[in-house]
Amino acid sequence: MTNDIKLHDLMSSMDAQEFATASGRATHKKMAQIRIDGTATTGDSELITQIRAHPELEKFFTQDSQTEVPIAGIIAGKFISRRIDRMRVDDDTHTVYVLDYKTDINHSTFYDKYVAQISEYATLLREIYPSYKIRGFLLWLHDWTLDEVAV
Repeated sequence: MTNDIKLHDLMSSMDAQEFATASGRATHKKMAQIRIDGTATTGDSELITQIRAHPELEKFFTQDSQTEVPIAGIIAGKFISRRIDRMRVDDDTHTVYVLDYKTDINHSTFYDKYVAQISEYATLLREIYPSYKIRGFLLWLHDWTLDEVAV
């Protein structure tokens, strides 16, 4: 009976991970479709309502923001290829804003991994935008918390 319980727990854990992965992908897809531009706003209305409830987020979803931005380069002798969830280049302030969505409920579980991910983006972006400041952010979608991470 003990083995059955362990197998059941393992299967339940796998189901939960698969659900979390599928849910995260679906949410990312919906987030990629959002554009906030006055009457030309497009995307999931519930997500847009959440974004508008947090004015600091709107700059990431304007018409001049980019979504699913591919980036690649070499860091410490290793080839890195990534995709940035949301990016906005502000030529007036010489700032590149990078936003990565996170669907985790517990912010601390993979926080160090996520900061390293944003740092990789920043390292690669400094090659492309050498005179620009790079600012990295994590957006926790379960509670709409925006964390700026040091890069």
